[in-house]
Amino acid sequence: MKEMKHYIWVLIALLPGLTAYSPAHAQSKAQTLQQMQVDVVYLSSDLLAGRETGTEGEAMAAQYIASRFEALGLSPKGTDGWYQAFDFTFSTNPHAKPEDGEDRTGKNVLGFIDHGAEHTIVIGGHYDHLGMGHFGSREVHTRAIHNGADDNASGIAVMLDLAARLSGPEYTHNNYLFIAFSGEELGLYGSKYFVSHPTVELAKINYMLNFDMVGRLNDAKALAVNAAGTSPIWKKTFEKIETEIEINTHDSGIGPSDHTSFYLKDLPVLHFFSGQHDDYHKPADDSELVNYEGMYEISDLVQQLIALLDNQGKVAFSKTKDQTQTRTSFKVTLGIMPDYVSTGEGMRIDAVLDERPAAKAGLEDGDIVIKMGDLPIGGMEDYMKALGAFEKGQTITVVVKRGKKKISKKVTF
Repeated sequence: MKEMKHYIWVLIALLPGLTAYSPAHAQSKAQTLQQMQVDVVYLSSDLLAGRETGTEGEAMAAQYIASRFEALGLSPKGTDGWYQAFDFTFSTNPHAKPEDGEDRTGKNVLGFIDHGAEHTIVIGGHYDHLGMGHFGSREVHTRAIHNGADDNASGIAVMLDLAARLSGPEYTHNNYLFIAFSGEELGLYGSKYFVSHPTVELAKINYMLNFDMVGRLNDAKALAVNAAGTSPIWKKTFEKIETEIEINTHDSGIGPSDHTSFYLKDLPVLHFFSGQHDDYHKPADDSELVNYEGMYEISDLVQQLIALLDNQGKVAFSKTKDQTQTRTSFKVTLGIMPDYVSTGEGMRIDAVLDERPAAKAGLEDGDIVIKMGDLPIGGMEDYMKALGAFEKGQTITVVVKRGKKKISKKVTF
């Protein structure tokens, strides 16, 4: 632990020189990887105390991101220089009355590349996290710094890398607005505020790309790309991209991240996501576990996507059949984290949450759910539909594949 803290402080000491790198198209891959690592290590260091919205740690992170934008030659596009402040009431109790909460102010950070084009592409990700874990933590009885290296320092590092890649003279048919959102963990506060108080006209926005948890690309290089149904051009364009990444698309424009705020304004969106893991929303989500090579490959993939669409004009918007719109009607939960990047049979369990129905029934990480009650589970959509069919207190049989065996477990919701 002493060695890791020393490593963090060495990198922080090197920040002024490293953040002055020339744009990525003039950098070597090694320099780009080093810069990504610096970004993630700093943003997820104990120094920032978990980047909880409205705290000193969030303000330090915002200042760092603004300094990176400035070093890359971007222009401020907030309501106060680089920043767009928003007020909110904070409470760790989701059922608290507004008057029982604490008044706080969060801030989005916005940088702009102006090519004088008719339309603007928004590229963003959230930079806030859970602070000491007073809310949202999967270790509910632990009060420790939740550094959020993957969630979502990784997304900010990729966003910054794309700002460097796109700052050259190549892709000039669009302007680019880079937004680091705050308040995402509390309910998409920052992105909701931006679309209600935009600093560029919403009608002039071409599309929005959201990076949320892109730091754990697995050995199979499986990347979930959510909201791929929000434009008819997305999947056709993915087919033209040269990459070793396996792109697994999901259509719904509604999801638990900032792209949703833009989709609800009838804008095409994409959400890039390298998958859940057991460190999600735990203090263990640290920078040494991040796959920087994978982040570089994701950034390269997205640069190709932007290049292929650069002179295609405004991307068409499509409404999607939004699976998550039905989630509010669920009366039950299985108490697991699904594997969102798995494409095989059934619904693979990434992690079983403590003291929830799945854990009490003896389900395990890596189990593949193939049947719930009388309902076959072929994938994520079947699983979501199945949850809506059961009642609290009901006991059903869940069939899973564990290795080569099929196992039946009684689950009580």
